Amino acid sequence: MPLTHDRITSRYSISAYNVGEVIVNETAYRQSLILSPDTIHSPWSVRSMDELDLSSLQLVLEMNPDVVLLGTGEQQIFPEPSIMAMFGQKGIGLEAMNNGALCRTFNILVAEDRNVVAAIILG
Repeated sequence: MPLTHDRITSRYSISAYNVGEVIVNETAYRQSLILSPDTIHSPWSVRSMDELDLSSLQLVLEMNPDVVLLGTGEQQIFPEPSIMAMFGQKGIGLEAMNNGALCRTFNILVAEDRNVVAAIILG
């Protein structure tokens, strides 16, 4: 599904998404990835919520975001309470959502010049 074009001046934005695929700047990604307005880390080793743990989120934390969008696939799945607690202790917002919602939300936050990182799980 193509996304509308906002006035985004960042290096990266999400232009479309489909089941199992996210398109960033016209490049299709079919493996999990970590995305910020200025950085792409792909592939990200997490392929399902069962594989998500504190160590797999270390790269996300190193990016010093204000908010993290966690794309959990086609269904919204909340991470373990220990993960939620760790983000809360660090003062970083963590929002778990399905990948479609993540793609729309990421572009909105980027257009607002927010310090956002998206961790997108693509099985």
